[in-house]
Amino acid sequence: MFRTAYVLTGDAHTAEDLLQEALEKACRHWRRVCRTDAPEAYVRRIVVNLANDRWRRLSRAGRHWPVSVAEGHADPSDAYRSVELRDELVQALHALPMGMRTVVVLHYLHDLADQEIAQMLGISAGAVRSQLARGLAKLRSALPREEETPVPVTSCERAR
Repeated sequence: MFRTAYVLTGDAHTAEDLLQEALEKACRHWRRVCRTDAPEAYVRRIVVNLANDRWRRLSRAGRHWPVSVAEGHADPSDAYRSVELRDELVQALHALPMGMRTVVVLHYLHDLADQEIAQMLGISAGAVRSQLARGLAKLRSALPREEETPVPVTSCERAR
């Protein structure tokens, strides 16, 4: 749940607050939550709803969630390059509209099917597929292509 909150908010502290609030709400209504077929999905829905509510509140106030910005670019042979790539992905996700971002996160982070996402968000499965396709297209255009980064050659490959 923390990963979901983090990807939706882009900030660890905000994600912790969001998750704490979601768990508090679930605990307050535990009898209703435990009667559902999937309590985890119920709490996930609370996290998504709270993230959407916060995003709307901040948008109306003219503010945005803080997103870390990487200074410079790491050497492609650097073992920690994945940290920079993850940061770039989170930044690109935050450039997406909240609904589109939510669909992408639920599909790829939680491996939910279109029908499950549609039911969770109260939209049609076609709308989910459309949001997912457009979201992926925007992410692909925003992120560097894999071919642009040279693959490091190991000493074993040089010997051949």
